[in-house]
Amino acid sequence: MQLTIAEATGLAVRGLTRAGMSAENARITADHLVDAALCGHEFSSLPRVLALAEALRGKAPARPTCVVRENHCSALLDGGDNVAYVVSLHAIDKAIDIARKNGVAVVCANNTWFSGRLAYYVERAARQGFIAMHTTNTTARVAPFGGVDRLMGTNPFAIAFPSDEDPIIIDIGTSATTWGDVVLARTKGEPLAEGLAVNPAGHPTRDPQEALDGAILPWGGPRGSGLALAVQLLGILAGSELVIDDISNYGLFFVVIDPKLFMPSDQFPARVAAFRQFVTSNRAQTHGGTVRMPGDSSQQKRRDNIAKGVISLDDAVYARLRELGGD
Repeated sequence: MQLTIAEATGLAVRGLTRAGMSAENARITADHLVDAALCGHEFSSLPRVLALAEALRGKAPARPTCVVRENHCSALLDGGDNVAYVVSLHAIDKAIDIARKNGVAVVCANNTWFSGRLAYYVERAARQGFIAMHTTNTTARVAPFGGVDRLMGTNPFAIAFPSDEDPIIIDIGTSATTWGDVVLARTKGEPLAEGLAVNPAGHPTRDPQEALDGAILPWGGPRGSGLALAVQLLGILAGSELVIDDISNYGLFFVVIDPKLFMPSDQFPARVAAFRQFVTSNRAQTHGGTVRMPGDSSQQKRRDNIAKGVISLDDAVYARLRELGGD
């Protein structure tokens, strides 16, 4: 079915506040989830409210996010066990503020959980003229390359570059699929694609519940597994450890750079825009095809859906969200 942006936002806010989230944090989270829907990312949009509500049931009331320590180029935040949709916004804004004053910022945050689309945060910085990189470790759901036992999170990595046009945004997971995609497949009663997961016995499976009980495989074999390990170590730097059986204490890592440290203020965004033209004008492998920059499809879908004023939502998910919100 289709919902207006206002209807989708209200549906998410009602569900989250009824699950125990504060009204302010529910609105911040809902804005993120609706933006994911506008960008065409079903798994990380409104269906995530159901998982958030389930996680909130086992948690004590959160404390406000606070700065533990800060200097001219860095900061460490205690998330107060708030959802990382909120903590990540505080962290990227803190990094932008530091970088605006001093040219570069490294910001970490811990005591938080569920981070959403990393592109959302780095795009926020890039649209203000900064280069931004963000990683986070997550609950262990992924086996290392060659293994079958859960050890790492889906451990995404994102980086964004400012441009005279739309920012260039690269946002990748280091697992063959996301936990959210597996949960969504279970909710919709659909099988997984081949080669994404193993069951608790270590055998390949397409059953979403068996994948949740077993392990997701790393993306790209040893390369994706290696990148996931690096993200895991940056999470440790941020104050997290391995998160094996619960949803808590992820480690968020942000770097924000002002390009003006290295060249005149308008030169880097212009060069990024020119580079985009080089890439997109490259000859396509398939007749009639096009070469696109990472993130372009999501941003185009957002523009199209905003123009239409609606987003799509699976009927089964809609019914569960209405029940959660008491509609």
